[in-house]
Amino acid sequence: MTQIQPVVLCGGSGTRLWPLSRKTLPKQFVPLVGNKSLLLLTLERLRQLNTEVTCVAAEEHRFLVQEGIDAAQVSGKQLLEPVARNTAAAMAATALLADPDRLLLFAPADHHIPDSERFVATILKGIPAALAGYLVTFGVEPTFPSTAYGYIRQGDKLDAALGDDAGHSVAAFIEKPLAARAEQLLLEGGNLWNAGILLVQAKVLIAALQEHASDILDACKLATATVDVDGDFLRMDSAAFGRCRSQSIDYAVLEKCARVAVIPFQGRWSDVGSWNAVADLHDTDASGNRISGHGFAMNASNTFIHAPGRPVVALGTKDLLVVDTPDALLVVHSECAEQVKDVVALLTTHGHSQATRHRRIPRPWGAYDSIDDGERFAVKRLTVKPGARLALRMHHHRAEHWVVVKGTAKVTCDDKERLVKENESIYIPVGAVYRLENAGKTTLEVIEVQTGGYLGEDDIVRLDDAPPAGERKIA
Repeated sequence: MTQIQPVVLCGGSGTRLWPLSRKTLPKQFVPLVGNKSLLLLTLERLRQLNTEVTCVAAEEHRFLVQEGIDAAQVSGKQLLEPVARNTAAAMAATALLADPDRLLLFAPADHHIPDSERFVATILKGIPAALAGYLVTFGVEPTFPSTAYGYIRQGDKLDAALGDDAGHSVAAFIEKPLAARAEQLLLEGGNLWNAGILLVQAKVLIAALQEHASDILDACKLATATVDVDGDFLRMDSAAFGRCRSQSIDYAVLEKCARVAVIPFQGRWSDVGSWNAVADLHDTDASGNRISGHGFAMNASNTFIHAPGRPVVALGTKDLLVVDTPDALLVVHSECAEQVKDVVALLTTHGHSQATRHRRIPRPWGAYDSIDDGERFAVKRLTVKPGARLALRMHHHRAEHWVVVKGTAKVTCDDKERLVKENESIYIPVGAVYRLENAGKTTLEVIEVQTGGYLGEDDIVRLDDAPPAGERKIA
């Protein structure tokens, strides 16, 4: 069987799933299905095609992607984008760095496809057409007249020499339609939801880009001419990639190219693009309510509650979506789910950090959760992975008090080392040079109390130090 190289596109801000999905932690990294992220589910699905997977991701999300790679038990490189430039640039850069004859399968990181065996079988059907020089897309058999998805109209069947299941030519790409048009497309038949998945040889994609989007290809050639290899991280030239225009592969190439094929996928699929789509992933009770976590519906109907942390009760509600997080609450009528992204814009305009940042901030070494703050104090909960450590640092304006509640901490403070165990504490004075390290084999949990006249994150002075063998220096 011809080897396929899966390429996972990990970009996207996921603003339509606010407040769970935010810029610092987009939906592809959020545990949404069975306590697994969509990225992890995608990697597990693609593992059946190849255990070596390439991911294209933003620099700021590289360690979130790495966590998914490790959890899925796959290997591969991460091609890091210094800025977001949509799918055409991401695919162009990947193709330029690949073996020209390699079959590349580009798949979004944030789609839910529960029938992985059927998915793999459908992808394999596209190999003959892809080897024959087609750009092979995959369309989902529609189950209702959706206005949230674009459509692909099937044309004539491909040459029989490519096999009975090789698919059809693409007659047209159709933008997200209005309701009446969506109903018409469903009644016509032969129209598929555009799943945003592409199987193509690297050299075929490069040729198509040269013909239809040569400026994007030229910018990516400059960006990939010199690549900084840092372990499994590949960094392109930032300035060159930044000059590339931002456009999707559909607009840049597929809608203009003659040799595009489509193969129907008949399994369940969702791009999880709204809270209605998330609600559909859950079973309903007798009144049509869907509950995730600690939600309770009383005398309610058609209400979805996402409550991972605390009890949330909907009493006498109808057709509502209720999404609770530690620092923001969303209550929206199900008919307005597509407008949630406008809420993010509103909060951003009013200067609310909750528009883009969670209370819990992932870090390469673990995470910190901002529990409370006030005048001259802040309280955080640090979780440090086994074997991980923070870079050597100091503060000009604040002191820190640490209480270890789980695990064992190795603390370096002004060249003195100390092991701090559960129920023990340590004080880090203003100006001290210090480092925190997890000295155990389980997750380290520390309650940090900051005190001082200025507690901003820009008061952290990170100092040069040598990371453990085989690791990058991390902040």
